[in-house]
Amino acid sequence: MAVTLRLGRHAFADEATLMMAIVNRTPDSFFDQGATWAEDAAFARVAEVVAQGAEIVDIGGIKAAPGVEISPAEEKARVVDFVARVRESFPGLVISVDTWRAEVGDAVCAAGADVLNDAWGGADPELVDVAAQHDAAIICTHTGGVTPRTRPYRISYDGPGGVVAAAIADTTAYAERALAAGVAAESIVIDPAHDFGKNTFHSLELTRRLGEMVATGWPVLVSLSNKDFVGETLGLPVGERLVGTLAATSVCALAGARIYRVHQVVETRQTVDMVCSIAGRRPPLRAIRGLQ
Repeated sequence: MAVTLRLGRHAFADEATLMMAIVNRTPDSFFDQGATWAEDAAFARVAEVVAQGAEIVDIGGIKAAPGVEISPAEEKARVVDFVARVRESFPGLVISVDTWRAEVGDAVCAAGADVLNDAWGGADPELVDVAAQHDAAIICTHTGGVTPRTRPYRISYDGPGGVVAAAIADTTAYAERALAAGVAAESIVIDPAHDFGKNTFHSLELTRRLGEMVATGWPVLVSLSNKDFVGETLGLPVGERLVGTLAATSVCALAGARIYRVHQVVETRQTVDMVCSIAGRRPPLRAIRGLQ
């Protein structure tokens, strides 16, 4: 049964699928190479994706890959005031912030963020308390226990069920911990976290078996856009992975994923809507062929 989502001050009906557009406040993001590092450029990106129909923006102040150490103070300088600006300008938009630090989470929620997107699987255990204090939503990811901003190296999942069982166990345990801390059940989302703490075979298996995560009952977010598992599978560099991304998106949409973290909003929305209509979960917008 689908779960109604409440993301901060915003609620969404059962089976609604949501586009979460990526906005990087970093000078070294892997996809756009810092195109939205400048605040005005980032704000223009927000306006663009809102016009394209994104329900959520996910603002990040630190790239996931290894690099220069970014202190909590620097991370806050990159995102807190920007969140406040976006909140004031787009009151109907869900604002998510990609951070694993409770200190940063507290500051962005005070500035108007609705969602804390913890890409590093609970590395800071106090993040759930921050989400509860601010009545914010939280994204619970699976990373295999890797340290934030490190690349996986020869990680294996050898137990029964392999990587999928591990992802389910870790994300649902994180969700239960968030629930115990006081986060509302309808504000908890799980994410298998493709590529994070995984090799390409792991990410492909998670995609193929995503229905098992959906079957837990927790809403599932997928972050597939231009990921390395797509590039390695097809032998393509960043910038040429859209078709592969959309193929993976189709599989996840058929399985019942609810939120899609994306660079390309329009193409992903059309893909998800078409798959959901094929699955019988969404009516066509216009269906007159053979009826008139």
